[in-house]
Amino acid sequence: MNIKELTFQKFEEFVKKNPLASHYQSSDYALLMSEVGYDYDIIGLCDEQETIHAASLILFKKIGFKAKYGYAPKGFILDYFNQSLLKEFTEKIKEYYEDKNVIFIKINPEIAIAEVDIKNYTRTYNWNCEIKDFLNDNGYIKLKDNLYFESLLPRFGGILNLKELSINNFDKNTRNKIKRSIQKGLEIEPAERSGIDIFYNFIKDKRNRDEFYYKDYYNIFHKTNQIDLFLVSINTKEYLYNAKELYEKELERNNQLNHNLIENNSQKNINLKMNSDRKLLSYKNDVLEATERNSKNEKIYIAGALMIKYKNRVQLLMSGYDRKFRRFCPNYFLHYKLMEHYQKDYQYFDLNGLTGDFTKENPYYGLNKFKLGFHPKVYEFIGEYDLIIQEKKYTQLIMNGTLAKIFNKPDIKKPNTEM
Repeated sequence: MNIKELTFQKFEEFVKKNPLASHYQSSDYALLMSEVGYDYDIIGLCDEQETIHAASLILFKKIGFKAKYGYAPKGFILDYFNQSLLKEFTEKIKEYYEDKNVIFIKINPEIAIAEVDIKNYTRTYNWNCEIKDFLNDNGYIKLKDNLYFESLLPRFGGILNLKELSINNFDKNTRNKIKRSIQKGLEIEPAERSGIDIFYNFIKDKRNRDEFYYKDYYNIFHKTNQIDLFLVSINTKEYLYNAKELYEKELERNNQLNHNLIENNSQKNINLKMNSDRKLLSYKNDVLEATERNSKNEKIYIAGALMIKYKNRVQLLMSGYDRKFRRFCPNYFLHYKLMEHYQKDYQYFDLNGLTGDFTKENPYYGLNKFKLGFHPKVYEFIGEYDLIIQEKKYTQLIMNGTLAKIFNKPDIKKPNTEM
């Protein structure tokens, strides 16, 4: 068998039959990355009958004057348990790129090697761990396991089964914040490309990408109906109606508590009255705010999300919200409504990355806590490997610090502290 360049059509047909298929290994993703400075190859290992046995999109970027490195996002598409196939594909890849000034190819297969218990954070490892040995035997270099978001893609992820979706399965804090967001009159709506400008304001401080990157993302994947954009706004009429109703109910309760306190000034009744006073003040402020916003008759967008649809899974590609409206709990509302929206037509909802540090000292503790509140299945993936094509030059890049400069720059600008 030999390495051959594949047409988009043949590549897509092969990939979509494989359980490791993802939108990262697609012709659309190749076109997207070509817009941000990458070259690419789409190759396959083919026999004499032109049957494809393994394939990959490989992105390339210069590293030095003449050399370049490759990156196969989410790894090569093949059966990693088929050791003879893995060996042959690896050898053919190395032969194919040895004379093309490629020093190494980075892979990060979406192979789950453990499930994390979200109650005590212990990990139960599975038979996929054997693949680590197979890769090692074939000359792949295992890179340091990232604890946070140091690698190109997260090493931990959370996935919900949408067919089992129920708000009652979420933790109490998450349920309460979803309820609060609904009381604030939030509503979600699909948006077109023009909504990217609004959406970008919510995420511009989270990633080292400009708005044109997300516009390209939308344009390319929208042609094949694989991407959705959603925006969250405040329905000021609904907000005002709910605020008045909550205020009136609490006022009635507060009057009763005041009566109870006159008859019996126990500590319990004092605490109940003080708690009601705080709620009453909060609801009163909501009524005032809602009245003012409703009088202006303006639409206020406060959150948004970009979603990828691929096979039976939807992935939260990126989301964000206006911090000025944090008390409206827009991110909780956004995530829950997205899950409801896709529940009928898709099996799984990918919350995207988590960190492997589940302690409170973790700078991303808020992000972990937020996502874990939906009670997803949490998986640890196999991590990043480098397939060395030119060992001497690879070693030089390590010794002179070039690889560290390129790959030790997290795409995330600052920790997300959603709570």
